[in-house]
Amino acid sequence: MTAIRYRVGLADAAAHRYRVTLVVPAPAAEQGLSLPVWIPGSYMVREFGRHLIGLQARQGRNEATLDQVDKTTWLARCSGRAALTVSYEVYAFDTSVRTAFLDDSRGFFNPTSLCLRVHGREAEPHELQFTELPAGWEVATAMPPAERQRNAFVSADYHELVDHPFELGSFWRGRFDAGGVPHEFVVSGTWPGFDGERLLADTRRICTAQIAFWHGRGRPPFGRYVFMLNAVEEGYGGLEHRASTALIANRRDLPRSGQAGLSDGYLTLLGLISHEYFHTWNVKRLKPAEFMQLDYERENYTRLLWFFEGFTSYYDDLMLRRAGLIDSARYLKLIARTISGVRGTPGQQVQSVAEASFDAWVKYYRTDENTPNATVSYYTKGSLVALLLDLQLRRSGSGSLDDLMRRLWKACPGGALTEQTVLDQVEALGGAALAEDLRSWVHGRGDLPLDAALDAAGVARAEEKLTWSGALGLKLSEGPISGSQVKTVLRGSAAAEAGISAGDELLAVDGWRIRRLDDAQQWVAEGQPFELTLVRQQRLRSLIVRPTATPALARTVALAPQSRPSPAAAALRRGWLGD
Repeated sequence: MTAIRYRVGLADAAAHRYRVTLVVPAPAAEQGLSLPVWIPGSYMVREFGRHLIGLQARQGRNEATLDQVDKTTWLARCSGRAALTVSYEVYAFDTSVRTAFLDDSRGFFNPTSLCLRVHGREAEPHELQFTELPAGWEVATAMPPAERQRNAFVSADYHELVDHPFELGSFWRGRFDAGGVPHEFVVSGTWPGFDGERLLADTRRICTAQIAFWHGRGRPPFGRYVFMLNAVEEGYGGLEHRASTALIANRRDLPRSGQAGLSDGYLTLLGLISHEYFHTWNVKRLKPAEFMQLDYERENYTRLLWFFEGFTSYYDDLMLRRAGLIDSARYLKLIARTISGVRGTPGQQVQSVAEASFDAWVKYYRTDENTPNATVSYYTKGSLVALLLDLQLRRSGSGSLDDLMRRLWKACPGGALTEQTVLDQVEALGGAALAEDLRSWVHGRGDLPLDAALDAAGVARAEEKLTWSGALGLKLSEGPISGSQVKTVLRGSAAAEAGISAGDELLAVDGWRIRRLDDAQQWVAEGQPFELTLVRQQRLRSLIVRPTATPALARTVALAPQSRPSPAAAALRRGWLGD
């Protein structure tokens, strides 16, 4: 069978434009073509078609008519069975992992940004070949190479094609084996002194731990895996694929030669690597039932992102502990940060994690000044649901979350997961009461009952005071020149009660000029009202602030291993954390 073929070249690297030629053998008389409006794994309509330029179509020497049907779809009117050739350019100047980028030093793209879908031909093989790459440029991807062709790759169908990103340019490349499978790591934009061998060694430990988690001594469900990391001045994120992941991180977070210890930045990067790799199983193969047949032209809804993103977020740092990259004390600090963040989010009182999952298309990726008041993250609170479920299972002696995940893997060989399947497996493992608890945690609003579960696991808790501005319910942007600008006012806080608004510029407290609000603690007595002078829409205003913040906003939690846990707590903690 002749494949659908894409030829990708650089139209003008300095102007950030790819040139794409699509060849469709034996097209239909009215051949539909479209570009996806979203990319799986990132739940937001991104309108990739807006970057297509100059679409033209031909059959042999004859021009074929192209009619635009809607914002992302075209109809080519063909005569006979001669191959349809469609040529166009794509503007690519987005450094994120979700779209496409090109300049004279580097290229990157997801095929969802470049490759038109040929309607009715999605199940056929698709071939992508690069032409006219600059001297010294290489190609990195997990897509299988085509036989006897340079820089050419082939996929079984369109769905496989768009699940393989491409990295182009001159980059650092390293390799290792994990679980009997070759892994590759490519890094663009590194500083001199980058310790690639440490990155490989640490990543290998993560991959080995996760393969063992899912398969014991068995092999993973892929024959090769590729990590693609773009190191930048400021940036963070990742996007999972079936046999690869695209990452972006700060250069300063990469390990340096001779660097001792594990910096917070490098720890964050390793957590990102762990998160995206865990998705290889949890969302790429075990996936929501609603995602078994993806529709690339519109939103695809599910209420299960608390499981696929939240449970993955629980395991990303836990796998760092199991791989021996961090100790229990540092792991508990990471959990404490998550608990504090969720507890200080008023939005958890108005939105459940199931609702947050469904609303991801319009809320999670479109944050504004009111986001903390209206939403809760299915990543962070979902991870706490996983933590609570894990501890409750271990406390009951009926197993652990590890057992649940592996039961779900076996129960859903085709990948299709529903909430009822999760609840059924929890009931089979831990009983009906625990299944009902899980349902209430997922669909309820408010704090999770974590305190007793942590106590039973031999974890000591302490409360730490927030900054003054944080306790008042303010998120600020502050600097010696810019002054103090209000970014967010948390619902139910003292700041909200006083009438402070996002966008306000804070000028003075009790008549004294401020650059940083917390400086006013030097003359305002604790708990006493004060006068706040601010600018709103170019007009001066004065408000009275009464520091009566809610307990959730006033303090953060700190966690540490109990020095003398009970025998039962010690055993639970040992099973959970290994010590």
